Amino acid sequence: MGLTDAPTAAPTGAPTAALTALAPAVWGSTYLVTTELLPPDRPLLATTVRALPGGLVLLALGRRLPAGVWWWRALVLGVLNIGAFNALLFVAAYRLPGGVAAVVLSAQPTFVVALAALVLGEPVTARRALACVLGAGGVALLVLKGAVSLDPTGVLAAVGGALCMASGITLTKRWGRPDGVGLLTFTGWQLTAGGALLLPCWLSLEELPDRLTGPNLLGFGYLAVLGAVLSYLVWFRGIARLPAVAVSFLALGSPVVAALLGYLVKHQTLSALQLLGIAVILLAVVLGQPAPSPSRETT
Repeated sequence: MGLTDAPTAAPTGAPTAALTALAPAVWGSTYLVTTELLPPDRPLLATTVRALPGGLVLLALGRRLPAGVWWWRALVLGVLNIGAFNALLFVAAYRLPGGVAAVVLSAQPTFVVALAALVLGEPVTARRALACVLGAGGVALLVLKGAVSLDPTGVLAAVGGALCMASGITLTKRWGRPDGVGLLTFTGWQLTAGGALLLPCWLSLEELPDRLTGPNLLGFGYLAVLGAVLSYLVWFRGIARLPAVAVSFLALGSPVVAALLGYLVKHQTLSALQLLGIAVILLAVVLGQPAPSPSRETT
């Protein structure tokens, strides 16, 4: 059954959370792909290529444009979830070590807890507050590994990205989807809106690379297919079926994946404190999910 404008009554549970968590896992690999495969100093090119081609393909498959109020809603969601978020993500990825960028961005669950209370009426429970504290503590343990150069622009970009993600999760949950609009079409609206807004920014602020190598093309393909189309499909599905706060804590998987890839691929070290940080982050993710209730029924 399709989700309507009412942000309610979809089945929840561990399988939905596990599938939704694949999106932040893929996004955690973005930092490695950016630094290892993409042309240097082209954040807007990377963001535009990530969003726009996939969005246009989904639009062509869905054959349906927004109508009425959904023109501006799709634009707002496209900016928050895709355009502004991804631009800030790539700026942070270029200017900060991958794990650090992911860790700063993972501050967004705290923002979602506040926004969900104000906009959605989701209560700020002791369990959620504890999850926020553990999440912050875990990411601090993960990032504190000796001397790290923190570029102020990169840090501000990461914080801005966290705010965009938090607002996008909250409003996506609040507005849902219009009747009769499938997930492919809904995702295509947002990818296209975000990519279309980024296109003139890229053309006016950046130049094309002198040449594109095979690794460059592989990196762009990875970002467009896995990093955008597939990951956003499961992400928006998860927002429809889970509480907004629960989805936000799943995003904490992104810095964990970034750190583990740094260890496995770039041979970066992981101290005992960092491993403890990963464990604490995972505990925060679990606590951020809905508490089991005997009276809760799924369909």
